[in-house]
Amino acid sequence: MSPIKPASDIPLDAEVPLLIIGAGAAGLCAALAAKEAGAEPWVIERDIQPAGSTSLSAGLIPAAGTRFQRARGIVDSPQLFAADIQRKANDEPDPALVNAIAQGAGQLIEWLSDRFGLPFDVIDNFNYPGHSAMRMHGLPTRTGLELINRLRAAAEASGISIISERVAESLLTGPGERICGVEVVRGDGARERIGCEALVLACSGYGGNPDLVRRYIPEMANALYFGHPGNRGDAVIWGDALGAQLAHLGAYQGHGSVATPHNILITWAVIMQGGFQVNVEGRRFCDESLGYSEQAAEILRQPNGIAWSVFDARSASVARQFEDFRDAERSGAIVTCETAQALADDMRVPVEAFVAEWIRTEALKTKAERDQYGRQFLPEQRFAPPFHAVKVTGALFHTQGGLAIDAACRVKRKDGKTFPNLFAAGGAAVGVSGSTAAGYLSGNGLLTATVLGRSAGQAAAQEAAA
Repeated sequence: MSPIKPASDIPLDAEVPLLIIGAGAAGLCAALAAKEAGAEPWVIERDIQPAGSTSLSAGLIPAAGTRFQRARGIVDSPQLFAADIQRKANDEPDPALVNAIAQGAGQLIEWLSDRFGLPFDVIDNFNYPGHSAMRMHGLPTRTGLELINRLRAAAEASGISIISERVAESLLTGPGERICGVEVVRGDGARERIGCEALVLACSGYGGNPDLVRRYIPEMANALYFGHPGNRGDAVIWGDALGAQLAHLGAYQGHGSVATPHNILITWAVIMQGGFQVNVEGRRFCDESLGYSEQAAEILRQPNGIAWSVFDARSASVARQFEDFRDAERSGAIVTCETAQALADDMRVPVEAFVAEWIRTEALKTKAERDQYGRQFLPEQRFAPPFHAVKVTGALFHTQGGLAIDAACRVKRKDGKTFPNLFAAGGAAVGVSGSTAAGYLSGNGLLTATVLGRSAGQAAAQEAAA
């Protein structure tokens, strides 16, 4: 089926001012913002109800300068946040886009809280790698499922139409490179053609398309895919056919902490609190504190593509604020012992090698020294029993490359100009993680989904009303 069709050849079944493809965090934030701006958006969703990659995440959105931070005495600013994003991504992202996102994140959090009642607070008992301040904002359960459910409820309360079980297949184009509508396939196989004055692509990335993964991120071709299967790369395919500018297609968010074979996400808090990882030989193999995204490929390079995350009682108490961690404990994924030797036995790794690593790491903590990989441990991170371990693998969560956009989320053409009425946000658009997994700063996925989703909805509403 052709990804692009001329609108003049196809009669329309319906027409709306603003159409949004995808009811994840990006699409729902776009819809809420557009509705607030006076538009009447329709949201097309392939599933029975919205879920997407958002529902599989921890639901955390980084934001700087919020009242939630101030209430905890956390000093932060959008400028510091933007600097952190650029430093992690080696200054590869568009500075204008980074600054717009860093400025908009705090406004986004307070908008969702004040306007729609989302009960955010800020995590203040550990920090994520790469962030200069504690700025992760989450909902009570610390799950993306709660985030998507609350966004959906807000959309429904606002009278926004979410059209479920519709898969967008082709874009309909008209004169002047305008997008005139979308051809969708219903659950019963019938086709519908919906016209629009403005279109927002919020259909995420290409993590669920094995061919595109092999082409753009071959190191993750055989990795566990922990994202939504509907992330088929539609935006990339449509954009390529339209002559849109694509950027940083090799960027992605991986995660080096998915419990296996249970397939449960283990929060990186266990590592940032002084935990470490060993391979099946009982040996550490890198600086785990650089980030959970690049750690996915590090683990996949180890024997059998697995590792063990090792941590203690204090770390586990911090991790229990996350429902996924509690699920891992209930499922038996977490090994618990009173000594390092017993832990090695239960992990079935060489005891001598593992205990030697344990002793070296504890000595580094005592002296606040750096190890051979450059990681610095601190005295307050010394282990106390009981001790824990969980077998993990590296996984692909979502891609970070996509359609190049300007600060108003308008999709760019290859010549640098923008399409007149086409917008993109979330995984459909290029993120702010640079060109590789190492550029991913914790939370970048939901950061761009929500902040750019809101911006896209505002801009598309103006275009639809013009």
